[in-house]
Amino acid sequence: MFCTFAFCCLCCCLIGVFADELKSVKEGDSVTLNSSLTEIQKDEEILWTFGTNGILIAKTNGVNNTIYDVADGRFRDRLKLDNKTGSLIIVNIRTEHAGVYEVEISDISSQTKHRFNVTVCALTRLVVSVLVGVAAACIVVYDITSRKVDQERT
Repeated sequence: MFCTFAFCCLCCCLIGVFADELKSVKEGDSVTLNSSLTEIQKDEEILWTFGTNGILIAKTNGVNNTIYDVADGRFRDRLKLDNKTGSLIIVNIRTEHAGVYEVEISDISSQTKHRFNVTVCALTRLVVSVLVGVAAACIVVYDITSRKVDQERT
């Protein structure tokens, strides 16, 4: 168990080496990936990609926003673009949304890129599983105790 945890931490650190910014969020929360712009200027285009293959998930020029989904539909109704800054907002995030996101900002004379490594912690499922396990153990102990008391009475 410890080895698995250590391996996951090592992988996250290695992936983080290749990102400009690390974002760690809980499952179900929203996260904003900032484009670093205060306002989209005329002739600027912002492209957001996901994953190591750089799949296009959103683009904007400040006037026209386009959101794309990936083939498996994981981003359906979860992505939003800030009209003023071009920042990407992921709502109700799930573990399948973890990965590398890249924003590319380009105008006539320049192009800049910024990478984010997003990790999603699924603690809520773990906590629920633990609570269900504890409740089941309490029920079993209560049942055994009740049967023992019943046997002593007879």
